[in-house]
Amino acid sequence: MKVFLLSVALVFSSLSFATEPLSGPAPDFTLKSRDGKNIRLSDLRGQVVMLNFWASWCGPCRQEMPLLDELSKRYSRAGFTLLGVNVEQDTAAGEKYLQDTPVNFTILWDPTSQVSKMYNIDAMPSTVMIDRDGNMRYLHRGYKPGYENDYKKQIKELIRE
Repeated sequence: MKVFLLSVALVFSSLSFATEPLSGPAPDFTLKSRDGKNIRLSDLRGQVVMLNFWASWCGPCRQEMPLLDELSKRYSRAGFTLLGVNVEQDTAAGEKYLQDTPVNFTILWDPTSQVSKMYNIDAMPSTVMIDRDGNMRYLHRGYKPGYENDYKKQIKELIRE
């Protein structure tokens, strides 16, 4: 029984680490997109925005990307925008990965880690959910199968607000 309770406690403690509530305005930034356009976060005010910080060398990032693409396709017409922020200094590795695993959502390049630092990103992948008013609401560190269910719940919640 003690082992079972300890296991349950560990599961709940890991879940609380996986998703953290946030508050306050999302730091504004402008980054170059994969197609060469400058994308400014503040121009997306009125949308629910998911920032997903990733790298091609990150196994969990690779596992998560196709699932994020499905979320983007499913909720984009409801006022949801997904921005994948690649954190690598050399964008060639990220570009190669995307050729092998294409996604439809917008990819941004953060080769100097300027935006990653603004958001205090300390794990790969990391995901920040931003509401329609431009406020940060949730932070996810890392990825394990099933996190996409949390993403769906939070996207629906923020779209309904």
